[in-house]
Amino acid sequence: MIDNDSGFVTVLAKRADAAGWQLRVASSAIPPEELVAMKLNALLLDPALLGAEGPAYVERVCGMLPDLGIVVCTGRSTVAQRVRGLRLGVDDWITKPCHPEEAMARVEAASRRHRRGRSEVEAGPVVAGELEIRADQFQAFVIGGASLDLTRREFELLQLLAGSRGQVLEREVIYQRVWGYAMAHGDRSVDVFIRKLRQKLEKCSPSWGYIHTHFGVGYRFDPEPVGGVGAPSLPEPAAAPPDLDPPSQVVHSSFTAG
Repeated sequence: MIDNDSGFVTVLAKRADAAGWQLRVASSAIPPEELVAMKLNALLLDPALLGAEGPAYVERVCGMLPDLGIVVCTGRSTVAQRVRGLRLGVDDWITKPCHPEEAMARVEAASRRHRRGRSEVEAGPVVAGELEIRADQFQAFVIGGASLDLTRREFELLQLLAGSRGQVLEREVIYQRVWGYAMAHGDRSVDVFIRKLRQKLEKCSPSWGYIHTHFGVGYRFDPEPVGGVGAPSLPEPAAAPPDLDPPSQVVHSSFTAG
């Protein structure tokens, strides 16, 4: 934890100790090379204490430790700052004041996603239909062809669905496992990202259908040739109904410590 907010650090340290965490606290930047040697599971930091060097430091850490769960916990920030941080590789961004239990839950979620990612990398690539899903590159490719050019979140979504091939996953389950925390009522993030992922799949692999909608429930990943193309011995699947869910803006709330 890199933070100089003494009150927040003290409360979080007590709760981390009670949870059995091994927590290291620093009030100034730790060189990324030293972070590598520490073999951490996650990093919680407030880049504001580094002043103008904060964004550059976050970028160096994300670049040198791609397998580290990184959560930014800071004061007021702009949308541009949050978007830049997330695109650089930050797993989550929360705003102070926040409840220490929420901070811990988000750190756990980031660490859990990276552990799952490492185990999937070790398991090797997954082949589904015309796709080869490479966890070591956070990317999917059409076999013998081009990359789908997925964002990290889109890849995590595809990886989850492909890893549960043939199963119907509820929206709430998808959100919990990809975003890392409970889905708020009315949140349509899953539907929006499924639609984006489908568009990329249809563009790069139009002969196959991959993601099927179960209205009112969730989604199922089950590669099937469209019209029998590429696999004439298989029966023609019913066309998946279009995803008409509209995009929406997601707002998450933070709470003061109580």
